[in-house]
Amino acid sequence: MKQRQLLHKLHSISGLMAGLFIFCMSVSGALLVFHDEWDLAKQPEVQIQPGKPFLSIDSCYQLIRKAYPRARISQCNLPDDKQTSFRFTLYDSTLSKGSQSAQLFLHPQNGSILSLRNRDGKNGKDLMDGLSEFHSSLLLHKTGEWLVGVCALFFLFSLITGIFLYRKQVLSVLLFRKQAFTQKNFHQWVGVFALLFNLVIAFTGFWMQRYVFTKNFYQTFPPYQTTQTASASLTYSLSGELQKIKDSFPDFTPHVIYFPSRSGGNTAIYGSRSGNSFIHSKKLADALFLDSTGLLKRTAFVTDISRQDRFDIINSQIHFGRYGGWLIQLLYALLGLTGSVLSISGFWIWWRKKSFPDK
Repeated sequence: MKQRQLLHKLHSISGLMAGLFIFCMSVSGALLVFHDEWDLAKQPEVQIQPGKPFLSIDSCYQLIRKAYPRARISQCNLPDDKQTSFRFTLYDSTLSKGSQSAQLFLHPQNGSILSLRNRDGKNGKDLMDGLSEFHSSLLLHKTGEWLVGVCALFFLFSLITGIFLYRKQVLSVLLFRKQAFTQKNFHQWVGVFALLFNLVIAFTGFWMQRYVFTKNFYQTFPPYQTTQTASASLTYSLSGELQKIKDSFPDFTPHVIYFPSRSGGNTAIYGSRSGNSFIHSKKLADALFLDSTGLLKRTAFVTDISRQDRFDIINSQIHFGRYGGWLIQLLYALLGLTGSVLSISGFWIWWRKKSFPDK
């Protein structure tokens, strides 16, 4: 009896400590499952002109340098298909106050600017970008990152204590026995059905935040200063190098290009190979690096990196449900909301017992 009372107390304390956190992470996480779909819906519509050729990445790069000669062009998201625009991320003193990145969308045929997101720095973050920052730091910077890491541990602990506390009810719920599905047991059967999912989410979330428990996290570093040096012209044909990469690695599809931040720097091309496992990112699993002359310097395929790095990548993919298509996304969204249900119902049980101890 004493052991059960101790478990109940530990379960209640850990649940109360992490209750608000679980609710916030549950709702924001369920929405973040659809991050890519939201981002695609926010992109400007592209009207294709029949018979007109499509621009090369080199032409687009030069068009932006001409329009914004003082800009540092950070990256380019290549079009997924002919109905999608080029999306460039750049920093310029005339845009977003020079301290925030602006996103510029170019028509893939005529090079016209279809949209310029965060032009004056007053638009703030996009909804999903803001949610992503909230999910990882509660918008509190390092303090928030630490809180997320600690609360993830409390969440994991509340789940483990819940397993031991209600272990006898698990089978009744899974076998759909009538006596288990009462209003009084609502918290229990929701917890049972979502147990495996929430254990995975709690562990993977903690694993991504484990750095807050290292000594380096508490060291003070000077604030990061965004490089404002204007991007130089390319000294080689990037389109030509992309074709060479395609010839050498026919199963590789490029998706994002990161331009060098300084003269003589490397260009990074991220994408994915068709032979990669389903669990890996479809756009950022593999990387190739070009030197300042356009020659291939090295590759970083997901199958060749260290086991630790590969585990971290898979851990992130599992946490955010970035695999398996729309069915997995829907499942993640629905099961993800059970965290908020458990936090509310758990608080209700605690409050009822405190307010009406005899019932």
